Amino acid sequence: MEAPSDNAPTQDSSLASGLQISDEEVERRYNVVKSVGEQCINDDELRNLLAKKAAPVCYDGFEPSGRMHLAQGLMKIMNVKKLTSAGCRVKIWIADWFAFMNNKLGGDLKKIRIVGEYYKEIFQAAGMNSENVEFLWSSDEINARGDEYWPLVMDIACRNSLAKIKRCMPITGHCETDELSAAHVLYVCMQCADPLFLEADICQLGMDQQTVNLLARDYCDETKRGNKPVILSHHMLPDLIQGQTKMCKSDPSSAIFMDDDEVEVNKKISKKAFCLPKILEGNTCLEYVKYIILPWFSEFTVERDKEFGGNKTFNNFEDIAADYESDKLHPKVLKNALSKALNKILQPVRDHFETNNRAKNLLKQDKKNRVVPTAPSKEMEALSVNAPSSASGLQMSEEAEHKYNIVRSIGEECIQEDELKNLLSKKPTPICYDGFEPSGRMHIAQGVMKVTNVNKLTLAGCHVKIWIADWFAQLNNKLGGDLEKIRVVGEYFKEIWQAGGMNPEKVSFLWASEEISCKGDKYWPLVLDIARRNNLRRILRCGQIMGRSETEVLSAAQILYPCMQCADIFFLEADICQLGMDQRKVNMLAREYCDDIKRKNKPIILSHHMLPGLLEGQEKMSKSNPSSAIFMEDDEDAVNEKINKAHCPEKTVESNPCLEYVKYLVLPRFTEFVVEKNGGNKTFTSFEDIAADYESGELSDKDLKKALIKALNIMLQPVRDHFKTNERAKNLLEQVQDWRILFPALEVEETVVTLVHRLAWFENVLDARRKA
Repeated sequence: MEAPSDNAPTQDSSLASGLQISDEEVERRYNVVKSVGEQCINDDELRNLLAKKAAPVCYDGFEPSGRMHLAQGLMKIMNVKKLTSAGCRVKIWIADWFAFMNNKLGGDLKKIRIVGEYYKEIFQAAGMNSENVEFLWSSDEINARGDEYWPLVMDIACRNSLAKIKRCMPITGHCETDELSAAHVLYVCMQCADPLFLEADICQLGMDQQTVNLLARDYCDETKRGNKPVILSHHMLPDLIQGQTKMCKSDPSSAIFMDDDEVEVNKKISKKAFCLPKILEGNTCLEYVKYIILPWFSEFTVERDKEFGGNKTFNNFEDIAADYESDKLHPKVLKNALSKALNKILQPVRDHFETNNRAKNLLKQDKKNRVVPTAPSKEMEALSVNAPSSASGLQMSEEAEHKYNIVRSIGEECIQEDELKNLLSKKPTPICYDGFEPSGRMHIAQGVMKVTNVNKLTLAGCHVKIWIADWFAQLNNKLGGDLEKIRVVGEYFKEIWQAGGMNPEKVSFLWASEEISCKGDKYWPLVLDIARRNNLRRILRCGQIMGRSETEVLSAAQILYPCMQCADIFFLEADICQLGMDQRKVNMLAREYCDDIKRKNKPIILSHHMLPGLLEGQEKMSKSNPSSAIFMEDDEDAVNEKINKAHCPEKTVESNPCLEYVKYLVLPRFTEFVVEKNGGNKTFTSFEDIAADYESGELSDKDLKKALIKALNIMLQPVRDHFKTNERAKNLLEQVQDWRILFPALEVEETVVTLVHRLAWFENVLDARRKA
């Protein structure tokens, strides 16, 4: 995939022609901006940016969740003031979807929105300069430009291993060894995308966010994207209690909040704040003076009796530290002065929330949200397939029974049969979801079996939605993640089914990328909700749907993939999931999700048989070894050669691929199987008779293969004819064949995926060694 383009003007072209910033002004701007960060990556890039761009874009943000503490409030206000005074445009990202993923306020987006508005009121009341400051709701911006945002997120996910993403977990308040949800992986990929999506020149966040900002810079290097964001990481203000390196809301008595009254502030500072005499290290009171009071007032005044030195005003932290370390400044005096200064800063906020009706109402709602448990999301409960849920005591009509028998014949397994009977009795046109990942050639299991199954479903009155999962092929790194090639393969697959006899009535082909882009505001919140409700272990168990095992090294994209496939079912309003047995785990995930959100009418799972490869021991037909599978455009000679070499043990029915092909391809298509042999032809109409004759030796492996070859070639001949005579089909086939020539030993996608996995494995080994 090509790197998403950066629409931000280049630094060299961002000043009007002939306009220059003086060296003196550059130095002033640099010193102001640099003072925001405890660390800058890197200084030269920052200086160059400020010399060449009059109004750099600075990205800051917050996750609306509960009350706002001093670190979120006062430090952000001071930093924004500095940045705007240096000419920066500050975009403050109100990360409501991130709070949702992190399960804040029970994942209730309405409550999260209220908290976001409450935060804005605090910033306004405490004196944030609104000039050149823009508050942006992540949900609004992403929904408005989802066609830009989500491909960027997916590309980041594709390019990074799960191990690398897990190393960024501190940004979510977790560590990589915690019990993580799938949403935590998605969270990191999305936050990495945010500064690029917002066209930010500077990422101004806390030190705890540095790993994901570095991930964004790595992504820029990998995709050769210009203008890497400069990282400006500010100091993390500690809690009042000893040993807590970051201010936290989990213990309200250990943090000062922006809406605390005077009594609360005094009590917390005097009773809770860690402040040992003459000790500077780990002294939270001194930290608050250094990072809040001095930057806010440019001075710090302590009041004391004359006998203890009298009042004194400090203008720098070094003098305060020296007096404290020498015991000239006592902890009690320090705490009293700190309490007084903090209350002076917070008083305008208190006044605003007492006098402003909107602010007062927001605070009231926020306080209510702190104590009332959150019910499952109404938006998620509302998802419906409009099918009655109970089959208790159901009497089926003859027509419904006939439909049921047709539909049930498709599945090797059905979950649940009574639900299927009920659905077919009460819904005239059930919606059936099927799909495919366009990647390389189409083998006979994808071709003939899908045509047979779709024709059965439409015969039974179903509307079949076939999901062309182009974005999923990209996530799975098929065809090197090239969407244009994936699109061509999707069209090539459609041509095959058309030629192979698929009934187009009541069948809709839907491109995942198009449908999701058009209705992203419906789709992505669903994906996020599924991700936050499932831990990584549960999602990893679904790896089989991508052709991966749980123990295989995965990219972050392969965590996103199952969450999206689960969401597809609800997004398409499917009553029935008609996919292979290898997709069963993600379909079960969808039913579990229904239980979790108390949603009635779970999708019925109809899992068809997985056709094996032709070679011994191959449980599933694969494209990685072309000689072991029949492809839909194979010529007659290729079919003959492959079947003649196929594993077909004499008198053995079990694990015999030739008999499997007869059972699942030939009989469903022709309703009979004709064997020609010297003793006279024999026509079978049931598989049981074929199996009995084969097991007894009456039907030899040679005669079985000969009859199978003839039947398969009859099935495939219309496809061959179509690709010889139809110019569009011919052109599509030539393009697909050209891509295969590039990698003669393996299919394109198999080669790329193997390389990616080897690199990811090597990275994990290095990571393990570093930790050791």
